[in-house]
Amino acid sequence: MSLLDVREASKNFGSLAAVRGVSLSVRAGELRAVIGPNGAGKTTFFNLITGAFRPTSGSIHLDGRDITAVAAWRRVTLGMARTFQITEIFPELTLAENLRISFEVASGLRLRPWISRATAAKLHRDVEEMLDLAGLAAKAGRLVGELSHGDQRAAEIAMALALRPRLLLLDEPTAGMGEQETYDVAQLIRRLHRDRNLTIVLIEHDMRVVFHLADRIAVLDQGSLIADGTPAEIAANAAVQAAYLGKPNDAGAA
Repeated sequence: MSLLDVREASKNFGSLAAVRGVSLSVRAGELRAVIGPNGAGKTTFFNLITGAFRPTSGSIHLDGRDITAVAAWRRVTLGMARTFQITEIFPELTLAENLRISFEVASGLRLRPWISRATAAKLHRDVEEMLDLAGLAAKAGRLVGELSHGDQRAAEIAMALALRPRLLLLDEPTAGMGEQETYDVAQLIRRLHRDRNLTIVLIEHDMRVVFHLADRIAVLDQGSLIADGTPAEIAANAAVQAAYLGKPNDAGAA
């Protein structure tokens, strides 16, 4: 059974069809990429999965459960977490404080006026372990607003992981990054997928990242799914080559 199953999902905004009958299944432990040009409907498709938008038609299923009408916050409690195109962090707080907030939310502690010493110690350990995983331990005391763009992205991914998701959705995780930052974030995603067997769906424009990380790639064009397959199958798809990847030789080298 698929962990995520999108069935004939469509989303209309008035007369504009942003997503047109898209079906997509993602197995547990799979890393799936969604690509396409600007305006192809990728972020709208993510919004349908995460509950920011309700589909005009079709349905969304998580681990066999129909969550089409389930609120976005409730989907988080069911094991779904997401990052955004624009980094969502608390820039005036330290990196450790940002992660602590995420762990407190995940543990149901955010409204408690006090917590026990044992709980505080566990939160501290959780934060330290997540900082190590994200490669950010040396920057724990830095204000997030002072960090590089790449480190802020890694921090946002770490905050999403603190929610203990089974399914992680990443919206353009390497957008706006230089070569080294792109490499570092791609390596973090690879570790999460391979070492933690985390199910990941990502939107990404950098074809090097897509072809090096993804198990399967889905291609959207004008709201419709035009291709879905392994990296090799997508690289060999003439329509995809023409529309998104340039010449076949360029796609093979990505």
